[in-house]
Amino acid sequence: MVNILVLYYSRNGATKAMAQHIARGIESVSDAECTLRTVANISTVCEQTAEEIPESGHLYATLEDLKQCDGLALGSPTHFGNMAAPLKHFLDNTTEAWFSGSLTHKPAAVFTATGSMHGGQESTLLSMMLPLFHHGMILLGIPSSEDALRETQTGGTPYGASHVSHTQHSLSKDEKTLCFALGARLARTAEKLKTP
Repeated sequence: MVNILVLYYSRNGATKAMAQHIARGIESVSDAECTLRTVANISTVCEQTAEEIPESGHLYATLEDLKQCDGLALGSPTHFGNMAAPLKHFLDNTTEAWFSGSLTHKPAAVFTATGSMHGGQESTLLSMMLPLFHHGMILLGIPSSEDALRETQTGGTPYGASHVSHTQHSLSKDEKTLCFALGARLARTAEKLKTP
């Protein structure tokens, strides 16, 4: 059995919806399970300590979640072509996992949601890849063999799943398909890498 961690930050719900479709893709693969986790918001004016357990939604991620996973899907809304500060803050505090090499040789994928077609979705995906490369992870994208990638008029890139919300707040059919495909690909790859 492989466990894939889907770790995301979502402000308005689109990235969370993507995370849930990626989770469905992961769990469509036999012998694969998904753990959904989020990160706490951060204060812009003072050091703020979040409650250990959020009032609602998915639990906050811990370093132990990273150590225990067999693969990682990382998601964030696009903020000026970059990942959101709360997710970056979490990643900035993963030095212990980097020193121990607990993510080395594990597969990873990224996903994002943006408000406009040219809102920086691809640069956000690339920015999320950088710390994963430093952790020694194996990065996966979406291959052109996925029909929805060639046909989408909304979100979707070879770098990872994306959602464009300027015309619709809910995910399009193609965006859902690509999230599902990315999750399934991540789970299948984790199974192959874990097999001795």
